[in-house]
Amino acid sequence: MKKICSLFVCVCSLFACRSGNESLHLLVGAYSDGSTPGISVYRFNTQTGDFAFLNDLKGILNPSYLVVSPDEQTIYSVNETSDGAVSAFRIDKQSATLSFLNSQATGGADPCYINSNKGKTFIVTANYTGGNISVFPLSEDGTILPRTQSFDSPEPPASHLHTTVFSPDGKWLLATDLGKDKIYLFNLKSAEDTIFLKKEEEKTTQLESGSGPRHLVFHPNGKFLYCINELSGKIAAFHYHDGLLSNFQYIASDTTSGNGGKGSADIHIAPDGRFLYASNRLKADGIAIFSIHPETGRLTFIASQSTGIHPRNFIITPNGNFLLCANRDSNTIQIFKRNKRTGLLQDTEKCIQLNKPVCLQWISP
Repeated sequence: MKKICSLFVCVCSLFACRSGNESLHLLVGAYSDGSTPGISVYRFNTQTGDFAFLNDLKGILNPSYLVVSPDEQTIYSVNETSDGAVSAFRIDKQSATLSFLNSQATGGADPCYINSNKGKTFIVTANYTGGNISVFPLSEDGTILPRTQSFDSPEPPASHLHTTVFSPDGKWLLATDLGKDKIYLFNLKSAEDTIFLKKEEEKTTQLESGSGPRHLVFHPNGKFLYCINELSGKIAAFHYHDGLLSNFQYIASDTTSGNGGKGSADIHIAPDGRFLYASNRLKADGIAIFSIHPETGRLTFIASQSTGIHPRNFIITPNGNFLLCANRDSNTIQIFKRNKRTGLLQDTEKCIQLNKPVCLQWISP
């Protein structure tokens, strides 16, 4: 039976949270019809695990995935609706207040992922039901300009684009197609060019049938790529080099079926590159923990940590001390202490309670 977060441990010590570099702002994106907070801001102490509510913003439709601009002045969110949109917000770090800048249509229904390139010149969305990805240039003030490019899968409506991730070398954009069991790789033009994707140089990597590729994570060394597959419940591991992927392992993350299929969701690697974590939903809600071989990149299963109901996105503190997990259907963000030596997680029984959290991002205070 899952642990219920104790209210009394959710009260943060404000003094502890104001300890200089130990403190970060935690951004939370949530499913919302506009009447409940869509984006919330908390102060989080990366040494103690204490937190404090700072501010939130209502009136946003389903900002289910967020990305922060490199200068940390602007936050971009998808609006996961049948119309499909992407929105920009300015953040005042001192007051932790958010102000709406503008919005643009994605040209694809139910955008579920958003990313930006390092030069702060473009954002890219993955549009799940639309089966496409959309590219938007950014103005100097951070507002979003109209869409200049899109990639439409050649096999709609079976395609479901789920992730857009930039390669560590900055040369390629990778996008997962959950419906067609593929990873697309697009060569990128210079950041000054309004035509960002070289679609004529697209590459495709085919995964096992029925995999359902969802999220991707690169190892800190840039040589290994890991893909969590929602439908098969497996992690696919690849060698990466200059736009080429070579698979070397499939390993189970979710070993139980539920509601007609697996429900693996998110995947992240600890800052030191030694351990990988993957969230699983629907039946056996929890986070699977793997060690990573430093030379080969192969994964070895260690343990599974139970969580609240329907864990989605999770995040690890930059110092590796804590892992925070957003449980959509428990309406909680659980705070786990990481053992850096073993990779195991310990439930601190501290949690943040808010409506339907699904995305977590860090920003400096």
